Amino acid sequence: MTQARKILITSALPYANGPIHLGHLVEYIQTDIWSRFQKQRGHHCIYVCADDAHGTPIMLRAQSEGISPEQLIARVSEEHQRDFAGFHIEFDQYHSTHSDENRHYSSFIYNQLKANNHISRKTIKQAFDPEKNMFLPDRFIKGTCPKCGAEDQYGDNCEVCGATYSPTELKNPKSVVSGATPIEKDSEHLFFELGHFEPMLKDWTQGGHLQSQIANKLNEWFESGLQKWDISRDAPYFGFEIPGEDNKFFYVWLDAPIGYLASFKKYCDRNQVNFDDYWAKDSDAELYHFIGKDIVYFHALFFPAMLAGAGFRTPSAIFAHGFLTVDGAKMSKSRGTFIMASTYLKHLNPEYLRYYFATKLNSRIDDLDLNLDDFVQRVNSDLIGKVVNIASRCAGFVSKRFDGKLNQAWSSEAQALFQQFADQGDAIAELYEKREYGQAMRDIMALADKANEYIAETAPWVLAKQEGKDAELHESVSLGLNLFRVLMIYLAPVLPETAQKAREFFNENVWDWSSANTPLLGHQIQTYQALLTRLDMTQVDKMLEDSKQTLQATQQPAADSAIDPIAPEITIDDFAKIDLRIAKIVNAEAVPEANKLLKLTLDIGLGERQVFAGIKSAYEPEDLIGKLTVMVANLAPRKMRFGLSGGMVLAAGPGGKDLFILNPDDGAQPGMRVK
Repeated sequence: MTQARKILITSALPYANGPIHLGHLVEYIQTDIWSRFQKQRGHHCIYVCADDAHGTPIMLRAQSEGISPEQLIARVSEEHQRDFAGFHIEFDQYHSTHSDENRHYSSFIYNQLKANNHISRKTIKQAFDPEKNMFLPDRFIKGTCPKCGAEDQYGDNCEVCGATYSPTELKNPKSVVSGATPIEKDSEHLFFELGHFEPMLKDWTQGGHLQSQIANKLNEWFESGLQKWDISRDAPYFGFEIPGEDNKFFYVWLDAPIGYLASFKKYCDRNQVNFDDYWAKDSDAELYHFIGKDIVYFHALFFPAMLAGAGFRTPSAIFAHGFLTVDGAKMSKSRGTFIMASTYLKHLNPEYLRYYFATKLNSRIDDLDLNLDDFVQRVNSDLIGKVVNIASRCAGFVSKRFDGKLNQAWSSEAQALFQQFADQGDAIAELYEKREYGQAMRDIMALADKANEYIAETAPWVLAKQEGKDAELHESVSLGLNLFRVLMIYLAPVLPETAQKAREFFNENVWDWSSANTPLLGHQIQTYQALLTRLDMTQVDKMLEDSKQTLQATQQPAADSAIDPIAPEITIDDFAKIDLRIAKIVNAEAVPEANKLLKLTLDIGLGERQVFAGIKSAYEPEDLIGKLTVMVANLAPRKMRFGLSGGMVLAAGPGGKDLFILNPDDGAQPGMRVK
């Protein structure tokens, strides 16, 4: 056993504005497995997290529910912790960014940065809602894109042409909060001078603290030059007031990562641990952050610079992961694959998901796909058919024939097989350490195959019927159970509850990683109880259906959901003016300059029309050629920077890959009216 290490690890802080879903759980399961593994190896590992509890969306949601922000975040925190516990995510401390500890460290770090001249001031123009009397974040403004003219676009980027711009450039802007037209208003803001830390950040990002893909991507920021970062927000805002300022609040992304320090400080106060041993500049402890790839910039540039500027140590490493898809597509509310943690827990064993995620996780930032058919097959084949099957085939013989006692001595062949399993411990530990969980699971299942081969070869059910074979039978089932025990020790970080039940079956108080090196000889075991049951696809189908129902029941436009108010009513006469026609897609091609547009050539029976449609994320151009669809044929042509668009194709769906053009019946012909 190597010398015990001091390790502090964190997961990104879930936003206190909604429930935990399976996409979130990728990260928390990945981190929890690593935390449990380190503790099983005998290291002093501390896992902390917290709710990210500040910002405009939380303030507005609380208003819409008629409660205070404090009431909202307290309720959501309880829900989050319940869901995490349901999936056996074991935090050593779970806290909130709306805490005394976080107020202290946010103010301390800001004051240190200010004292060292890393804070500047600048007056900027911002969109302001005159009805709500508040400045509007970019995502709370919608209007017409200033580049291509697409309507209903956010205040910071166009989802049709991909252009980025400032909210003040948006045409016909409307506040998502009130529907009012925003006005421009000057406000003095505080900025963190990120560029002051460029040399330090170049060294740090290229110093082995990041995955290579992340380090290479960050080079683009250095090439374009690091810009100062706006760290202030104007009242009304739910957060911490900035020391020495009137009606200025810390931007949520300033105090959110500082929440790691705050949560750890809470742990220190509860457990008499020295905070500086882990966060001081000369600390010899290891510090790791597990995050999603979408928040790398905040964690790999802003946060290390803030820490360095305030005299704290920087992270040992940041581990980023990819996103979750379900059945190869973005999680979909309409298909029921946008699954809440609580919905999953009503139907399925949480350890099945922990294991499946483990089989897919590695040290890279690849996206992870939850293929539901494969999920069922993998659980049944690996966990039921290979692992617990060993115990169920052997335990009964030990109980009935040998009074629940394992044999005292083994043959040389049995010793050699056990040693093969024990010798794999270091290699499997190295895979866990490097977060190569998928390879670790494959290696463990290869051992399970060997154990099942041994049981099949020795055939204890045959030996039990033969005279004078008790010694051979006793060795067969005793070794089989010992091999099962080794497998469960190796799987304990992934399957903590099943491992605990297995440990109790073996009559042992504690398992650490080295427990796998020593067999149980002459040891009394308990009566075996089934550890896991087979998974049936009908259970998954019920979960999907329940997920649809849950979403339908809870989906309501909230103030933070960026859903526009319903447009003004129209009459039936207005609607009758819309001429819907069947159109054949004669040709389709991508628009290289646009992220989401396809250029379609449509035959509506009265000649061909060129239409630009924002469906690139859902369709390959060649797959559309020859299909029939429905278009608005009498829409006035619109000049775009890519050409003239002479109509509109009708499509529906939540977006991304889940965007479906309306397909008429096969008997339809181009030019036919749709009524």
